[in-house]
Amino acid sequence: MTDAASGLGVESPSHSRDIRRFSHEAMATVYEIYAVHPDEQYAAQAAQAAFDLVDRLERELSRFQPNSDITRINQLAAGAQTRVTPSTLECLVIARHMFELTGGAFDVSIGTGLASLEIDPDELVVRASTSGVRVDLGGIGKGYAVDLVAELLEDWGLERSLVHGGFSSVLALAPPAGGEGWPLTLSDPRDPSRLLARLSVSQTALGASGVRKKDHIVDPRSGDPARGRLASWVAVARPPAAPDGGPRMAPATVADALTTAFMLLSVEKIHELCARTPGVEAWILPDDDQRAMAHFP
Repeated sequence: MTDAASGLGVESPSHSRDIRRFSHEAMATVYEIYAVHPDEQYAAQAAQAAFDLVDRLERELSRFQPNSDITRINQLAAGAQTRVTPSTLECLVIARHMFELTGGAFDVSIGTGLASLEIDPDELVVRASTSGVRVDLGGIGKGYAVDLVAELLEDWGLERSLVHGGFSSVLALAPPAGGEGWPLTLSDPRDPSRLLARLSVSQTALGASGVRKKDHIVDPRSGDPARGRLASWVAVARPPAAPDGGPRMAPATVADALTTAFMLLSVEKIHELCARTPGVEAWILPDDDQRAMAHFP
């Protein structure tokens, strides 16, 4: 199945048995889990636990929820503070890192100034130095949920799984037995039948962004809509499990942020960022029919 907006497709491996598929609506999209397990009931219980986690994250991270952490942050006056959950704080820390990595091309503060928020990881507190900051984690919230769902599935023993949030955020864990990876496709958003690339991925996240009619990605640095790009896809290798107390693995979160930024950054900047960031790979589709899709290994 291919998403017409992003051109990212997820296919079921034809050689494997016992692939269970579960879906759930949350964060204004549909989450799906493909899990290999002989016991369908057990797999369904794991999927339900995963979807409960997604629902909890939506209550914490959505600016559209009346008492979410993000809603309270957006209501802070200068000098005020609010306590947040560990998940919210972690997502904000990642967002700030991606803002710095992309030179401001990815900005969850809707151009109002992420630097105006002081994050205290020890106290789980966010303070505002100025009023009027507006945070929207929609650009990485789905990827963050996908990352946490993948970890939960592994805790349940479903290591051979794939998770996606609306096709724009995908994380492939270990592949089904007998396969080298989960099959994914990249297609032209204008014509989903036009296949651009076929991938086989394992322990890898893939993020996708595309420009649809009346649905533009806006450059937070200038306020101008994205120009010259139809779609971008970013793959991020999943690092080995962190030791106890180490940072959480967040490849889908990072891929979400980069694919948005890569709709805006120059080809030179994308090449430079991929070259100095291990495990990152990108594909850029220009809106000029005369130019081929660019690949940055």
